[in-house]
Amino acid sequence: MTLRACGLIIFRQVSQHPPPDNIQYLLLQTSYGHHHWTPPKGHVDPGEDDMTTALRETEEEAGLLAGQLRIIDSFLRELHYKVQGKSKEVLYWLAELRDPETQVTLSKEHQDYRWAGLEEACALAQYKEMQNTLRDAHHFLTAGGSKLGGRCHSGLVDVS
Repeated sequence: MTLRACGLIIFRQVSQHPPPDNIQYLLLQTSYGHHHWTPPKGHVDPGEDDMTTALRETEEEAGLLAGQLRIIDSFLRELHYKVQGKSKEVLYWLAELRDPETQVTLSKEHQDYRWAGLEEACALAQYKEMQNTLRDAHHFLTAGGSKLGGRCHSGLVDVS
C-alpha cells in the first residue's frame, strides 16, 4: 500500500534582491532520523482532501495559516519514493507567503527552518526528486507561470 502525503513549496519574495534572486523557499529540518530538510508536508487523514492536508500540515509544521498564503494551483508535482521499504507518494503545490516578514513557528517535528535561494535550497534538500521539484518550481515562477507581484493572479486559488 502506498502512503500518500501532501504539502506546499512555500516561497517568498525579498525585495532587496532583483528577480529571479529575490525568490526564497522555505525548508524545515526534521528533528528525527537524518534531520533532512523538506517543505512542510504530511500524511492525508481519512476523509481529508489533498489540499486540506497540505494546508493543515503547513499550519501544524510551520505555523503558517491558509490566509497568509496564496496557493498556485497550476503548479502541482507528484513525487514517488520509498521510505523504510514502503512506497510513498507526495503531492506538492506552490504557495506564496503574502507577507515575507511573517514569522515561521516550528512544531516539535522540526528543529530548524531556513529561507533559501534556489541553489542553497537544492543543496539542503539533498534528494534528487526534491531538487528537481524545487528547480521546476523556480523555472515556473521565473518563466511567468505565475506573474509575481501583489496583484490577483490567474491560476491562483485564494484561500483566505
